[in-house]
Amino acid sequence: MSRPIIFAIDDDPQVLRAISRDLRSHYGKEYKIMNTESVQEALETLVEIKNAGDVVAIFISDQRMPEMPGVDFLQKAIQIYPEAKRILLTAYSDTDAAIKAINDVGLDYYLMKPWDPPEEKLYPVINELLDDWHTHYIPVFKGVKLIGYQFSPQSHTIKDYLGSNLIPYQFLDIERNEEGKNLYKVNNLCADQLPVVFFEDGSYQVKPSISNIAEKMGTGTQLTNEIYDVVIIGAGPAGLAASVYGASEGLKTLLIERRAPGGQAGSSSRIENYLGFPAGLSGADLTHRAITQAKRLGAEFLSPHTVHDIQERDGYKYIILDNGSEIISRSIVITTGVDYRKLEVEGVDKFTGAGIYYGAAITEASACKDKEVYIIGGGNSAGQAAMYLSKFAKNVYIIIRKESLLATMSAYLIDQIGDTPGIQVLPFTEVIEAKGENCLETLTLINVNTKETVTKEASALYIFIGAKPYTDWIQMGIIKNKGNFIETGRDLNSYETFAKGWKLKRDPFLLETSCPGIFAAGDVRAGAMNRVASAVGEGSMAISFVHKYLAEV
Repeated sequence: MSRPIIFAIDDDPQVLRAISRDLRSHYGKEYKIMNTESVQEALETLVEIKNAGDVVAIFISDQRMPEMPGVDFLQKAIQIYPEAKRILLTAYSDTDAAIKAINDVGLDYYLMKPWDPPEEKLYPVINELLDDWHTHYIPVFKGVKLIGYQFSPQSHTIKDYLGSNLIPYQFLDIERNEEGKNLYKVNNLCADQLPVVFFEDGSYQVKPSISNIAEKMGTGTQLTNEIYDVVIIGAGPAGLAASVYGASEGLKTLLIERRAPGGQAGSSSRIENYLGFPAGLSGADLTHRAITQAKRLGAEFLSPHTVHDIQERDGYKYIILDNGSEIISRSIVITTGVDYRKLEVEGVDKFTGAGIYYGAAITEASACKDKEVYIIGGGNSAGQAAMYLSKFAKNVYIIIRKESLLATMSAYLIDQIGDTPGIQVLPFTEVIEAKGENCLETLTLINVNTKETVTKEASALYIFIGAKPYTDWIQMGIIKNKGNFIETGRDLNSYETFAKGWKLKRDPFLLETSCPGIFAAGDVRAGAMNRVASAVGEGSMAISFVHKYLAEV
């Protein structure tokens, strides 16, 4: 934690040097001593250190300054740091002004010049004020701060990115949080500039894109190779496993992710059936371990970047990114996973990011405290989300079309849900409308058997209604099935177009696509098991086939 600041201002250089010298000699180890001769510079500096999350414990200001009287400066300063203690440096003739300032700015003490000896006239005063300040001081969060509206899709997108990338941040609701209001005011921001992200260095960005944030924080990677042995597209469990094994086996390995590592598994609040973790672990924890391991072994990680196309030229694979740049590789592993299917119901699009979320959206869980929360879906992801949200919400309702969860959810999750009083399963039910003003407020439900409808209060709706593969971006002739999942291995022989395009004498390897040297693993592949462990296995296995392919070219 950075040291609290004692801030001194006096237009007389000799007086300023004297007060700064005495302060540093006695308080320099525990406090940061800042000083200036200029009121304008002081006010600009205070805004900068406020944005950076630093805190001022005491202001010491001269009364007679040409730019502005000390009392007027303190009035402006305490708008930025209202909890800071205030000392006015005065001459004997300024005593009346100092006494008046006690009422005007809540002055804590006025100090007569000179204050020699400081052991008798300065330090006892400051010691008493610092003791009082520490009694009421609550340390502020030091890190990235996001100011915005709670039910803002733009704010949600940024929160989701920061949370998914394990970047510590603090969300300050502009409507409820006093610190957020204070930062908003001292930086002269307007409502149409929200959301605003403040960084640790005191700078901020208005309505930033995810790319802007990543560039500022240096989370992207500068590529170090002209040609890679393997480029992995998608940093879910399969992609992370492939990057770990590729890098560990000496391949020049690059992992590209369009959003955040972990995929859908990364947003899971609890994975309890993963080998080697009897107490379970969160998707974020698994992701953090995997990405750290991959980087340590030498894999490079490029995020957030979207791949728009793959092209083949002269035996090499060219990966075309969203910014138009190209990456050259000898082989590719596609592990882009799946996206949640959209719920085509009136009102859902309007409130997506403002009470309605696809996937776990753990970043919004705290906003569900003591609220009525609904989940659509009967799979494990929905069950894990229900268990996590039950720690915050008043009640959690799981909406399913079937009679029970038995056919779609693991037994251990069904048992946990049954033993949790705040979770209720609503069978034979669908959502037919979402309503609200600025955010979700009510849901209209229908019983699919009786056609009876009912409107319920709802503060949040989490949607887990199946998934579609993220393969729309693939423009080259990689064969996909009717569901747009990528076909691999011997299953390709059932397609007439395969024989026309495949020119090698051998059959495709088990995870190889219809384009030699391009592999698919994890949920994006046709026939995948849709489990974290199987995705990790396929990602690892894909690297063994990459080795075989590279050995023959």
